Amino acid sequence: MSEAFTPEVSDRICKHMNEDHADAIALYARTFGNSPDTESAQLVSIDAGGMNLMTQVNGTSAPLRIEFDRPLKDSEDAHHTLIDMVKEARASLKSN
Repeated sequence: MSEAFTPEVSDRICKHMNEDHADAIALYARTFGNSPDTESAQLVSIDAGGMNLMTQVNGTSAPLRIEFDRPLKDSEDAHHTLIDMVKEARASLKSN
């Protein structure tokens, strides 16, 4: 059984994503956050309904909320959803 969303789970996911997958976070902002000019982004928090980012757009910091297409059940569901989202975003880049 996977862990439910707690502040500790959110912090762990954010730390991992920010340290190891910064490019994916910026891609989320560009693709799902309707922010195509995002230069970089950090994952601030994640919950069952979505994720909160801090983006850099034209040298300015801007908060951005990306809602998931459905409520997530737990941290394992978040893991799979984030992977699916990056695959979808990369596929959309290739088709453009």
